[in-house]
Amino acid sequence: MDIVMLSRWQFALTTIYHFFFVPLTLGLGIYVAILESMYVKNGNPEYKRLVKFWGKLFLINFAMGVVTGLVMEFQFGMNWSEYSRFVGDIFGAPLAMEGLVAFFLESTFIGVWIFGWERLSKKLHSIVMWLVAIGTNLSAFFILAANGFMQSPVGYVLNNGRAEMVDFGAIVTNPRAIYFFLHTITSGLVTASFFILGFSAYHLLRKKDESAFKISLKLAAVIGFIASVAVIGTGHFQGIELKDAQPMAAAASEAHFETQDPADFSLIAGFTPDGKNVTWNVTIPKALSFLYYFKFEGEVEGINNLQAQYEEIYGAGDYVPLVALTYWTFRIMVALGFLMALITLVIWFYTYKKFPQKGNWLLKLLPIALFFPYIANTAGWILTESARQPWVVTGLIMTKDAVSPNLTPTTVLISLIGFVVVYGVLMVIDLTLLIRNAKKGLAAGDSPSEPLDVLATEKTSGGK
Repeated sequence: MDIVMLSRWQFALTTIYHFFFVPLTLGLGIYVAILESMYVKNGNPEYKRLVKFWGKLFLINFAMGVVTGLVMEFQFGMNWSEYSRFVGDIFGAPLAMEGLVAFFLESTFIGVWIFGWERLSKKLHSIVMWLVAIGTNLSAFFILAANGFMQSPVGYVLNNGRAEMVDFGAIVTNPRAIYFFLHTITSGLVTASFFILGFSAYHLLRKKDESAFKISLKLAAVIGFIASVAVIGTGHFQGIELKDAQPMAAAASEAHFETQDPADFSLIAGFTPDGKNVTWNVTIPKALSFLYYFKFEGEVEGINNLQAQYEEIYGAGDYVPLVALTYWTFRIMVALGFLMALITLVIWFYTYKKFPQKGNWLLKLLPIALFFPYIANTAGWILTESARQPWVVTGLIMTKDAVSPNLTPTTVLISLIGFVVVYGVLMVIDLTLLIRNAKKGLAAGDSPSEPLDVLATEKTSGGK
């Protein structure tokens, strides 16, 4: 058994599992803050019930995301100690900022928000929720700044076989990190939109709390469409930046083997069993040049040319990632992105004036569409991490050189199996809690929110 491959599988599974919760937390926190701001403005108690309902689902998802995120950080020391030794001076800085600033902000104020109902003014309580939403998204920024360095190293010097930070500002303003952040935040809003659309449609079909869930459906349709367009836009400009920062990753995602000017765009292709070469290809002439340069001309370097360049710079070796994997994850992500934009546009049009009965067929599709952003998010994350291979930090340290030297295949295999079992149980628990509370409707969020002394007084006086 290959120790590097086992370690990669372990980290990949824990990362994908963790990222299952992250986008929903990022987006749903903003939704809850928006709904509570609307409640502050109009004083409609129905909005308050919506805030508590979606807020409860946010808290369940948030808790699971925290637990799974902590496990990932331990793996840097356990499985990837050579990586930690090499880049710890840089990678540790944004992680420390995430823990000391962002996580402290969100974890502190989430407690204030939970226990602050009726103790704080409506406006102040709404501000607290905005601080929670800002904290969760700020947390994502620092994590993505660290990942951005892995994709496109900046602000460092090599000293005694280690990468040492010389410019923290360059790391947090790294274009790769900025594009990551914008793309992730907008995808979080899309994920939350389809989560809300799916369960709102479920309750509207059951004719339960109809007026409230019509509000949720309309809001999710509007924000979902805007966010879907933003995801497509940020993804496109991220792709343009990728061509310059990681040309091999860009070429692999397009299965673009030969340097061309103008370059053709591969619409669909078949691959050899090893996933490294194309067996057949359907292309659109000059389209790839247009996507990169906004004109039907412009050179795009191919995999073969880049491989030869990298051998000259780094020595003999295979610097080509698994082309079939990057190619298809990219296309799955893009196709679902456009499909979700279309769905939210149709729902927005559908809810613009009224909810005609004949539109129920559309509502029946939304609970199924709830899974689309999760598939797209997973595909995008696999694309990002696999297209960087064979590097763990592009151009600086290879993945095979980053594993802990004292690991054995048996220990990694045992821990891998353990993670799969434990995470499987946690997934069942999380989905059970989310689905059970979501199916209850607004009643799931109805809980005593008055101060305990007021409740006690009402109880002893018979509520009079």
